[in-house]
Amino acid sequence: MHRRAFLFVGCFLLLAIASRAAKRAFTIEDFYRIRGIEDLHVSPDGKTVVFTLRTDDLTKAKRIRHIWLMDADGKNARQFTFGEKGESSPIFSPDGKWIAFISSRDGDDNLYVISASGGEARQLTNISTGVADPLWSPDGKWIAFSSDVYPECGADDACNKKIGQRWSKGPLHAHMADALLYRHWTQWKDGKRTHVLLADASTGAVRDLTPGDFDSPPFQLGGPAQYDFSPDSTELAFDSNHDRDLASSTNSDVWTVSLSGKQPPRNITASNPAFDGHPKYSPDGKYIAYQLQKQPGYESDLFRLAIYDRSSGASRVLTESFRNWVNTFQWSPDSKFLYFDAPVEGDNPIFRVSLDSGSIQQVLVDRTIDSFQLSRDSRRITYTRRSVGEPVEIFAVDLASGKSSGPQRLSHFNDEVVNEVDIRPAERMWVKGADGAKIEVFLVKPHNFDPSRKYPLILNVHGGPQEQWQDAFRGDWQVYPGSGYVVAFANPRGSTGYGQDFTAEISGDYGGKVFDDLMKVTDELVKLPYVDPDRLGAMGWSFGGYMMDWFEGHTDRFKALASMMGVFDQRSFYGATEELWFPEWDLKGRPWNSNQYEKFSPSYFVKNFKTPCLVISGERDYRVPYTQSLQMFTSLQKMNVPSRLIVYSNAGHWPSWYEMALYYTAHLEWFHQYLGGDAPPWSTEQFLRNAVFDSATGQRLSSPGVSP
Repeated sequence: MHRRAFLFVGCFLLLAIASRAAKRAFTIEDFYRIRGIEDLHVSPDGKTVVFTLRTDDLTKAKRIRHIWLMDADGKNARQFTFGEKGESSPIFSPDGKWIAFISSRDGDDNLYVISASGGEARQLTNISTGVADPLWSPDGKWIAFSSDVYPECGADDACNKKIGQRWSKGPLHAHMADALLYRHWTQWKDGKRTHVLLADASTGAVRDLTPGDFDSPPFQLGGPAQYDFSPDSTELAFDSNHDRDLASSTNSDVWTVSLSGKQPPRNITASNPAFDGHPKYSPDGKYIAYQLQKQPGYESDLFRLAIYDRSSGASRVLTESFRNWVNTFQWSPDSKFLYFDAPVEGDNPIFRVSLDSGSIQQVLVDRTIDSFQLSRDSRRITYTRRSVGEPVEIFAVDLASGKSSGPQRLSHFNDEVVNEVDIRPAERMWVKGADGAKIEVFLVKPHNFDPSRKYPLILNVHGGPQEQWQDAFRGDWQVYPGSGYVVAFANPRGSTGYGQDFTAEISGDYGGKVFDDLMKVTDELVKLPYVDPDRLGAMGWSFGGYMMDWFEGHTDRFKALASMMGVFDQRSFYGATEELWFPEWDLKGRPWNSNQYEKFSPSYFVKNFKTPCLVISGERDYRVPYTQSLQMFTSLQKMNVPSRLIVYSNAGHWPSWYEMALYYTAHLEWFHQYLGGDAPPWSTEQFLRNAVFDSATGQRLSSPGVSP
């Protein structure tokens, strides 16, 4: 019996290895064949799932999203909209009869409404300031959305259009500021504010619910919704920060305003000087749940889940004992539980917390869960999920007493690529870091891996720095293994998912123990029998880019480095970045009262630079201004270190999906030169000069002197 079982397992493993070996190596072009699933929602009756399916055409530089529907069991998946310019952000009306969505099919982004059974869409709004994050009121009469308006205009679109067009089309183009946070991420504010506007679901008439010279809601990069309707549709809760020094303040608060407009907005979290946000009313209307931090000025403080009692006005934290960040969350229909996801040791599980007892229960662990929807009877969770070796798909689990069944896969949008291409899974290893700290490392082996061979290795340092590498499909995890590299992704101190104390250890020690952690990780990696210790490379983005600049002055063990959007000189960075709360907390002050701006600045160690380095930045990066990369490149050149500079003309801190193809190309070419992995399918110069594809036909071009 045991012998037969052993033989069965052995045969299964051999078949799996043979199947993987039969597939070809992953390429840059394969990455752009992967389809994305976004904006997942389940209909009120639980029978239908709506989502957007994103497709990319690298050859024509075109990305488009369309709305799809499928039955809750995964059957009958069908494309629902077909507009030439695409559609996004679909959301069911409370009765399930209608779907609202955003499209620019008639010019600017506006709201459209279509019957859930199909037919022609009706344009609901017609404004020039754009529409984002639509939310239907529970009574179905209103749709709230955010839009960037001039405060003096509010919802008066003629006023907004007049100012905007005069400014953009006039003979003079300039910016003016009288206070900090005058630009953010990739855009200058130029007098605009983000407001919540309210559209009549029948007539499309629009009014401003959050007037004034404040961002209501503030800027954010993803995350939970920043406003919500009360169950009786008479009130809206929203985020806003009214502090005077916005560049140094994380003190967003939760405000409420009556839809009648008869009373001014009311700050219900004024007693907390740190972050409060992302409100969500309980179905019974008694509470507002929201995220809360306790440390002012610290954007990476523990995100807790709190509730506000609408009757008493008192707030209490539900998850203080849970020492990882609470991300998105949803109420159970009976208002007795809150379900939330959180980063935990490289995964993103779902938990639930009881309002009565405060007990926290893990509900579902399934690698990286990007989004989830709880059914109205609390018996089912539908979610999008991915892992390093598996692109995103839709799954569901049934629930009983807060425990989940085995996952049921509902979609198969990426099967064609998965069946054809070797998408490599990740292995996990734990390493002792500085002071014996446990450091988790993801390891991805190359295509056609042979344990008897020696391979070049690339260590990839994540950004944040208060983030974590997750078991999630992404380009870096596949493009380089497809070209013959072992890639390693470590979560050193400062990473999330390993307890808040571990996350907090990087603040005030920017190039200290985190650097030691990464060196100890490298020590263990070179001990692996299939890693060539003489062909080590490292790369990083944002904080990872900073760490590459730091590596330059503190180690020569790598044969090549690649620094993207990295901080080179902390003092000049402080004077040009937008969110000053970030360096003020992590470097413990300002350049004139903290020595850490010199202690942890790579610019003070240029005399040690010797490793060949690729430097990449974007001119519209206002988080880490591109002049940081110019300084880094100048220093490398003056030290006679082989180096290359690439500056995107239109990219910010995160290049666009198409610009990322140049990123992959440049890295492959750089590491090919110094580590010996496979070369990219085209040269960096060729792609940069738009000489790879004819964007009209999608045909591959040949360039004089460059092999296609």
